Amino acid sequence: MDSRYNYTQTEEQMYALWEKADAFNPDSAPEDLKTSKKHFSIIMPPPNANDPLHVGHAIFVTIEDIMIRYHRMLGDDTVWIPGTDHAGIETQFVFEKKLQKKKQSRFNFDRSTLYNMIWEYVQENSGIAVDQIKKLGASADWSRYKFTLDKDIVKTVLETFKQLHKDGLVYRDFRLVNYCTKCGTSYSELEVDHIDQVSPLYFVKYPLVEDPSEFIMVATVRPEPIFADTHLAVNPTDKKHNHLVGKKVLNPLTNEAMTIIADDYVDPEFGTGIVKITPAHDPNDFEIAKKHDLPIKIAINSKGKLTDIAGKFAGLNVASGRKAIVEELTQKGLIDHIDEKYQNRVGTCYRCKRVIEPLPLPQFFIKVQDETKNLVRDALASLDSGETTIHGAGREKILRHWLTNLKDWNISRQIVWGISIPVWYQVEDQEEHITIGFLDAEKKFVQEQLSVLLKTYKLEEIRAGIQSVLADASVPYQVSETQPKTGVWIQETDTFDTWFSSAQWPFVTLQNTIEGDFERFYPTSVMETGYDILPFWVMRMMLLGIYKTGKSPFSDVYLHGLVRDQKGQKMSKSKGNVINPIEVVEKYGADALRMALVIRSTPGQDKSVGEGDFKAMRNFANKIWNATRFVILNNQEQATSKAAIGDAAFYTKLSEVVTESSALLDKLQIGLAADYIYNEFWHWFCDICIEENKAAKLSNKAIIDGITTFIQLLHPFMPFVTETIWQELLEEKVVTTPLLITTPWPNK
Repeated sequence: MDSRYNYTQTEEQMYALWEKADAFNPDSAPEDLKTSKKHFSIIMPPPNANDPLHVGHAIFVTIEDIMIRYHRMLGDDTVWIPGTDHAGIETQFVFEKKLQKKKQSRFNFDRSTLYNMIWEYVQENSGIAVDQIKKLGASADWSRYKFTLDKDIVKTVLETFKQLHKDGLVYRDFRLVNYCTKCGTSYSELEVDHIDQVSPLYFVKYPLVEDPSEFIMVATVRPEPIFADTHLAVNPTDKKHNHLVGKKVLNPLTNEAMTIIADDYVDPEFGTGIVKITPAHDPNDFEIAKKHDLPIKIAINSKGKLTDIAGKFAGLNVASGRKAIVEELTQKGLIDHIDEKYQNRVGTCYRCKRVIEPLPLPQFFIKVQDETKNLVRDALASLDSGETTIHGAGREKILRHWLTNLKDWNISRQIVWGISIPVWYQVEDQEEHITIGFLDAEKKFVQEQLSVLLKTYKLEEIRAGIQSVLADASVPYQVSETQPKTGVWIQETDTFDTWFSSAQWPFVTLQNTIEGDFERFYPTSVMETGYDILPFWVMRMMLLGIYKTGKSPFSDVYLHGLVRDQKGQKMSKSKGNVINPIEVVEKYGADALRMALVIRSTPGQDKSVGEGDFKAMRNFANKIWNATRFVILNNQEQATSKAAIGDAAFYTKLSEVVTESSALLDKLQIGLAADYIYNEFWHWFCDICIEENKAAKLSNKAIIDGITTFIQLLHPFMPFVTETIWQELLEEKVVTTPLLITTPWPNK
């Protein structure tokens, strides 16, 4: 046995050995090691197929691998199914940045060409995440690897959509959606980050029609869409202002007459107690417009620029438009005053941080609460019954809050990279209904393309990223993967929200790996992921998993926290405190990284790590190596196996260590288990037992049994060093020996 453990020479070699032995495939496990009839399964949260791993990935890989290796050693029928995600918006966003460097745009390519370009880009880089996951020691069954755009996965995702539609849980509606003008797509409410900020509050004068020298004052933080104002409103119970109902005012920018209406939504305490109604650009105003059947005028387009109704301001972006319009209103004497210290909340895109624009679009929604098939009710019932348990302090309460307040889910995304929504619209004799919510130059182009499309059905001719929307949400459509055979039809250009396909991940993977896997491993045992995507992903997996299978997709949900730097600060490139897990592996070894990330960690709580932690765990790996080396050398020099005075107490304690370690892992207390085994190995076995062995108070047989047991206990946490040692100890090629929960060592 070498005098020092050299991880740089062993880790790659050990992983290759595991793969060659097919050690991670449950179908290849030796029959004598299948000591349990229990099934244990984890579906890996699929990382972005073409992105390198960050430290957040490293912690989920480590925690899941610990669980998997532990249950495999117990003799359970164990599988960990890996996969990667096409990551629709994120991938297209990155690809578009590459195009920009070449002074190109997505609008330079038709839809199918752009899709194929992104596909090739992803395929070229798809091995990055997988290779790095392997470097971390992940014992996933790569023979069952899946990609979210695999044909069989896509087919199952489409079947779910069709079933939802058949059951009346999918509908198309013309609604105000959360639109990011930079990413070029809408988002669900869950993907909008709300931030508190201080904004100017403008008090704008609206002249009365009956006497333009008199004004109605309205407070607004957004003067730029005033062009799209249709009415003013007051609360019907507001005695100060309800006499204004029915009167007319002039729009201060268009000079069009607007009626003052009453609606109980209006807060008499906000601003002046009178609000402007801009249905196309405010969610509450949109609801008022539906209630009162008000017109909808669009002042801001999907590029974040003012539309033609803004007159001379058309084409300006929101920020420039706001500044110019405030100047115009000031010159007209229609700004009474400005409150510069108004505090409000603004929705921003979780991806690019740009301010979200509420824009009206016809979109597809999933009804989450229906009288007959109530997705929310069923998910809450699985929590109530204990079918699914959430591990992470306070996280179940948060999940229940999201479920209780959940709105219908907008699953339409205006991007090319993803799974196309299988819908066709009948447009024969309805060309006048087709409107394009884009700039004039783009309108002309798309209208020309539509003319070609209606005559030739060449759908690929539609320019990528410019969606032809049917303004009338009631226009007939058919759910189909192929074009209907009779009539004139246009295909939906939206793709599914990536979360819609990944919300089906537990059952779509198992239904499309190896025949019988679904019956064998579903529901899965544990879903392990970060607490930050609890509402994005975990909740939605429960909604669709229960809907499709009648069972919650997992028994336990383990939520790890964010990994912070050693000062407890959130990692960011701007701070320069980002940890690259692969660089840590190269410097200290995968075992050191793994143990540093999990030791003393707690589900649902953030974990701080730094250089000192990696050094300490590298030293621990060396401690394991050196302790083993002493035991082997000592045994070679002193072959006697006579019992010693301390053997009985030693075996009793060793049995307690195995039992306690197993109990902690069974309860998914991963951080406590790591800490417990670390302390017992270092401070009991090394500091006390080895010294007693030197003094002949503990037999060589006992010390060998002890090191053998600790190597097994440590293997799930630090697989590379323990695998290397196992070969030295027992001359076996793969660590597969089941843990001995009851350990009759003296009788061996």
